[in-house]
Parts: sequence; C-alpha cells; structure tokens
Amino acid sequence: MGLNMSDDLVQRPKVLFFDVNETLLDLTPLNDSIDSVLLEHNASTLWFTTMLQYALVMTVSDQYAPLQNIGASVLVMMAKDRDVNLSEDDAKSALLPLLSLPSHPDVRPALMKLRDAGFRMATLTNSSSAGSSSQLEYAGIAEFFEKQLSVESTRKFKPHRDVYRWASDEMAVRPEECMLIAAHPWDVAGAAWAGMRAAFIARVSNQTFPPAKPVECRSSDMDALATQLLAMNNNSRVD
Repeated sequence: MGLNMSDDLVQRPKVLFFDVNETLLDLTPLNDSIDSVLLEHNASTLWFTTMLQYALVMTVSDQYAPLQNIGASVLVMMAKDRDVNLSEDDAKSALLPLLSLPSHPDVRPALMKLRDAGFRMATLTNSSSAGSSSQLEYAGIAEFFEKQLSVESTRKFKPHRDVYRWASDEMAVRPEECMLIAAHPWDVAGAAWAGMRAAFIARVSNQTFPPAKPVECRSSDMDALATQLLAMNNNSRVD
C-alpha cells in the first residue's frame, strides 16, 4: 500500500487503533501472578505465546472462546507439565490481575498529545469487551478512545484480516486510512497485510517479522511514536 504524500510529508492516518495488553498496559502484575502459580521465573512469557497459539488454533478451526478462558486453560496445561495441581477456577483467579493493570508511564502523556492534535483513536483488542472496558477504566485512559473494539464481535482473533477490516468499518474509514499501533510483531504484520498502516512499539525483546510489510513507524515508547505522528501532514478529514 502506498502512502499519500503532500509537500513531502506523509499524510496522517485518520484513525489510530491501539492494541491494549502490553502496548498500553504493563503486564508485570499478571506475569508475576502466573510465574508464582507455575513456580517458574518467566514462565509467563511462554504462557502468553501459548495462549495466542491456541487462540489462533480456534480461529482457523472456526471456533471461539473468550481469550481469558483460553488463557486459563493454557495455564492448567502448563501447570500439569510442571506437576502443579491447578484447577480451572484457580487458573482464572491467577489471571485476575489482568483486569487491574497500570498503563505504561509514557502512555497517558502521549495519548493527551495525540488527542489534542485531533487524532481519532480507538482500541482493538483480543480481550472481551467487558474485560477491556474494565482494564481501560482502571488504568485511567478510557477517556481517550472514541470506541473500544473487541474481537468478540467478529469471533475471530487478531491477526485474522477480517478483524482489521471490521474495525475500520466500525470507524467508517477505509483500512488504508487507519494505523494499528502494537507491541506485538504478529499484530502489526496482520494489520499491514489487511491493508492498514502499522506502527511498532518495541516494549520487550521483540523484533518485527521479516516477511511482513515494513512498519511505517517504530519507537521504543509512546512518546517517541507521538512525535513521529505529530510530524505527519495534518490533512486527513473524513470524506
């Protein structure tokens, strides 16, 4: 997808979509809870990637369950591998910190700058609508988003292309007029392949996926990303 150019400046996207978990919110309390349950330092990293794996297994198999339910089931599986006796209810309890995560320190100031500059913003998450709403309210950043979109409406998980196409329809814009901002290489890859522009926040030791389309913006935090976005040409009224 080519970018519209004017006066040698890249046009601003009309809508910014933000991934929530890890991109906006700090997962440290959740990771600590999972590591404690599994009795293994950094087991939470494997839990997170395995949860995403099974979410995608369900998507390609035309099945759907809330992400938190998938996460609890994966936690039970991993506990068995470690000879830890963990019930489904205990696993769900271990995931409760997911609903009370703080935002990263750079998030709120950056969102304020972007809002003041006139960007339309929405969240797009694999979490449930209710869960995401609780998260954003707890973190004190719900006010910045025009809409809070969840994949439960499509019953497919990101990075399925239908999710991104649906999200752009919900905001009444074309995919190429949107930018997905995420800390996950698979998310920005999926958005770009679906026709969206993409920006990558390198919050953890992740690298973008080489076969994917190059991301338009890359930064280590939201403040640096906001600076890049604010430098773009402001000529993006909705048709």
